[in-house]
Amino acid sequence: MSDPAPVWSWLESPPPHLRDYAETVWRRETLADFARARAAEAPGFVAYIDEKRALTRLELVAEAEALAAALGARGIGAGDVVAFQLPNWHEAAVINLAAAMLGAVVNPIVPIYRDAEVGQMLGDCGARALFTCTAFRRFDFAAMAARLADRLPRLDHVIAVRGEGRDAYSALVAEGAALIAGGAAPTLPGSDGFAAKMILYTSGTTGRPKGVLHAQATIGHVVRESFAHWGVAPGDTLLMPSPVTHISGYANGLEAPILCGTRTILMESWDAAAAVDLIEAHGVAGTVAATPFLVELADAARATGKRLPSLRFFACGGAAVPADLIPAARAAFAHCQPFRVFGASEVPLVSMGWPGDPDRAATTDGEVVDYAVRIVDADNRPLPPGREGEILARGAAMMLGYSDADQTRAALTDDGFFRTGDLGILTVDGALTVTGRKKDLIIRGGENISAAEIEDVLRSHPAVRDVAVVAMPHPRLGEGVCAYVMAAGDPPAADALVAHVAASGLARQKIPERFEFVDEFPRTASGKVRKDRLREDVRDKVGAAA
Repeated sequence: MSDPAPVWSWLESPPPHLRDYAETVWRRETLADFARARAAEAPGFVAYIDEKRALTRLELVAEAEALAAALGARGIGAGDVVAFQLPNWHEAAVINLAAAMLGAVVNPIVPIYRDAEVGQMLGDCGARALFTCTAFRRFDFAAMAARLADRLPRLDHVIAVRGEGRDAYSALVAEGAALIAGGAAPTLPGSDGFAAKMILYTSGTTGRPKGVLHAQATIGHVVRESFAHWGVAPGDTLLMPSPVTHISGYANGLEAPILCGTRTILMESWDAAAAVDLIEAHGVAGTVAATPFLVELADAARATGKRLPSLRFFACGGAAVPADLIPAARAAFAHCQPFRVFGASEVPLVSMGWPGDPDRAATTDGEVVDYAVRIVDADNRPLPPGREGEILARGAAMMLGYSDADQTRAALTDDGFFRTGDLGILTVDGALTVTGRKKDLIIRGGENISAAEIEDVLRSHPAVRDVAVVAMPHPRLGEGVCAYVMAAGDPPAADALVAHVAASGLARQKIPERFEFVDEFPRTASGKVRKDRLREDVRDKVGAAA
């Protein structure tokens, strides 16, 4: 097949807003370079552990080389997109490394997504191959992939991982190993550490997810800088309950063992009691996860009387952090310092927490260490320290850009700062506190959910005249989904609207958990819906019912 240029072929390498970092702090080595060096220095070191296997560095490299050879024999090469929609399985680490060996671009897709989102993502990036589980959490991902392949002409290969009788992944690895043994393996081209190596889709203020592009240089930079700030050393073991298809799980779970010489314990599904056992059994030093996980881990530790002395840090974010959470969680452990961090797929870890300052760890979202941060007012004028405004950030770990040129231009200032859409306060000594956000996003357990995407679906229901979707308080996940509906006649049954959203193919997490039927929306003088007032309304109603 004659491969067209990727949709991001307009992007310069390095892009203008990152050129000074490319000249000073970026490293050109790829994940393949680092992996082979790690395997040479300690081949038997176990890099990844999941419920199925403990994978050594030598096994990781050998299996990735075999998989890369088999994919290369099928025409997958430099610049092609290899997607994977998998739970936290060791196979994800192998696929990620194999793609680096090929010079391919990986597209991690969170398992919560369904036909509508996955189809859009695969189509936008032009994925040539998709690795998918067969059945997971009572959903047939392989069947979904087959449905999507029929309307995605560039998706040449759908490869099932695990699943009795359908494990095409293992067959590919065996095939590649045979090619290598027989001297018939294709050359693995590799790539440049400054080139795009990952495209990760994130919900924005519109219904269309944005493809965030990162290089090995940007991801490697944030992992090295954050680990240095947290005191993570080679040989340390980290627990990874966050999806490895999310930026935090990908960087700290899949990439860190290769970049920094750590070990990752992969949790397929979060279970606080199981996490306590894993931390105790493996001497886990720390983790990076959503706020609800910290609450539940602390509760489980108290319930079992286990103080987990090996645990030194817990970096949490992605959901609101109550003021008393950090000190309460800290008291549950022997030596662990929980702290808040702030970032996004576009700008990973703008603030890195206060691991050595319990007071600031509880009251701010962390110390700005590796980014330049600017706080601006509604007219984009810089504000002095201590004033609330929109958070803009620029640093060596930020994205190359979005796959779409127009989205990239809209997101960056003329001097290369990313407009986060979040509101915050920055002190003179670099303490950042997030106070709210301008973006019309709902952050449910660390996952970004686009309100506009859900609104578009609900408006297609014949009984809905108009709709406004907002965040509402959720006792466990931080935020839930509430839909304010103006009916076209008698209000429809909530169950009918739930079924309508479910039938659209959106992820289950995007189905509103509450419906409020109203005659009119509060609006500005220009006619825009006052969602701030709707959020206040549902917050009051949820609070009154508690």
